Amino acid sequence: MTRTQARELPATSYVRGAVFGLGAVSIWAGNIVVASLGLRSSLTPWDITAIRFAVAGLVLLPFLLRWGLAWDRLGWLGVAALVVGGAPTVALANAGLLFAPASHAGALFPGVMPLMVAVLSTVILKETFTAQKKFGFVFIAAGIGGIVWGNGGTIGTAQTVGHLLFLAAALAFACYTVVMRWARLDGLHAAAISAVGSMVLYLPPYAIWSGDDLFSATWDAIALQGLVQGLLTAVVSYVVYGRAVSILGASSGAAFAASCPVMTALMAIPVLGEWPSGIEWAAIALISAGVYAVGGGPLPRARKVITTP
Repeated sequence: MTRTQARELPATSYVRGAVFGLGAVSIWAGNIVVASLGLRSSLTPWDITAIRFAVAGLVLLPFLLRWGLAWDRLGWLGVAALVVGGAPTVALANAGLLFAPASHAGALFPGVMPLMVAVLSTVILKETFTAQKKFGFVFIAAGIGGIVWGNGGTIGTAQTVGHLLFLAAALAFACYTVVMRWARLDGLHAAAISAVGSMVLYLPPYAIWSGDDLFSATWDAIALQGLVQGLLTAVVSYVVYGRAVSILGASSGAAFAASCPVMTALMAIPVLGEWPSGIEWAAIALISAGVYAVGGGPLPRARKVITTP
């Protein structure tokens, strides 16, 4: 593979990529809050995952039938990485919510994911990073640590299990991101492979294992998860996220996911009653600055003054 040199984006390209990136993150933040709300009902993490891919798989099946699996660009390993970015990622994240709060999920899943993408991009895509991006990653890492610390995350408690599950979900979706960029797949095509593959592999064992337990939940709870998880998150957000990665690159596009803790924390205030602490507000500022820097946001430049004798 050829080395991808760091380059400065035109302001218009950055704005376009940022709009797509923030659009995806807004949906992800709402998804975490809604998933946490669903777990407070009779739904389990496995139920929510099944609802998500039953809806998304059926919606995206016509697109997959039209475009195929892109074997020539992906191969078995690439297809597997895209499918891992579907059901396994969601199941890991939802299971983590049983042990740790939604704010931790926002920090350790989409928040840490850009850092994992940066590492994988360096190894697989041979991306190089400017000093601006490196400082941005430091800000993001510091902010993520502040959010976990501010929420009382400690080693050796039940929360640690949730943290490990969130980090595993972040790694799985980082693989999805890098493979999508490497194969230069359209966001909708990658989402179709992920969703339909997850539906085929996940739903049959789920149906055998769970029986009719899913239908013990209220229909409005199932419909809410179907709308947010199945349509908005697994279809719309994957498409707009793919556009952000296509415009900005793997590491820069993924950087916007780090702003998910900010939106998750804000959405959790009215929905879940979880208020950010002073440390978290400081962390939110660090993350926002880091996302802007890594995403390739233009910085003010000193103007040269030319004097004539």
